[in-house]
Amino acid sequence: MTKANELLRIDGLSAGYGEAVVLHDISLSVNEGETLALLGRNGTGKTTLMDTLVGVTTQHGGSIYLGGVPLHRMAPHDRAAAGIGWVPQERNIFKSLTVHENLTAVAREGRYSQHRAWTPERVYELFPRLAERQDNLGTQLSGGEQQMLAVGRALVLNPRLLLLDEPLEGLAPIIVEELLRAIARITREEGLSAIIVEQHPQAILKISHQAVVLDHGTVVHSGNAQVLLDQRELLDHLLGVARVD
Repeated sequence: MTKANELLRIDGLSAGYGEAVVLHDISLSVNEGETLALLGRNGTGKTTLMDTLVGVTTQHGGSIYLGGVPLHRMAPHDRAAAGIGWVPQERNIFKSLTVHENLTAVAREGRYSQHRAWTPERVYELFPRLAERQDNLGTQLSGGEQQMLAVGRALVLNPRLLLLDEPLEGLAPIIVEELLRAIARITREEGLSAIIVEQHPQAILKISHQAVVLDHGTVVHSGNAQVLLDQRELLDHLLGVARVD
C-alpha cells in the first residue's frame, strides 16, 4: 500500500531490452517534494531504470506505482499523462520548430494543486536565454540551450515527477551552474519531485534528499544524500573511483 506522502514506489522491478534483463529486483520510493540522485558507474542500469519508468523497455517483473496508480502496464503516452516528465540524454527537442513552438506544442494545463503551473512564460523566467531566443529554431541553439529547452518542455507538461538523465553532461561550466540553479529552484523551492541521473555526483547530491547507487543492475546503496556526500571514501568506493593519497 502507498504511504500518504509517497509519490513513486518501485517494488521488485526486473526489466531490460527484449529478453536481456538489465535491472534485477529494484525497490525504491520517492516522496512528494523529494529529489533522488541516481548514481553509479557507466553501464550499471541507471538509464535503463529511467527508460523503464517511462515505459520504453521490457518489464519482466515487479511493479511501479505513481501516486498509487499502477504504471507497469501503461503505454508511454499514458505515463506522461499520469504525471511523468522526462528529459532523456538525447534531449529530443523538435529541431525544426522554434523555441516557443517547442514549448507550446506540448504544454498542458497544471493538474496538481500543490504546484504552481508551468507555462512557457514561466520557463522563460527560469531560463532567460530561451526568452532571448524564443524565435530561434532548435538547430540554432547551443547544446546548453537545447538542454534548457528540453527541461522546459518537460516542465510545461506539468508533471508530478521529473526525470533528468545526465542533464549536465558535456556542457560548459557556466551552463552547468545555470542549470544547477534552475534544477534547485524547480525541486527545492517549487517542491517538484525528481530523479536525477548524473555521472558527477557532488553537485547533484547537494540538492538531493535521497541517493541510490546501482551496480550491475541492482541497488547497492540507498540512503540520505547529504550523508553520502559527507562520506567521500564510501562514495568513491561505490562509484569505483580510485583515490590518490
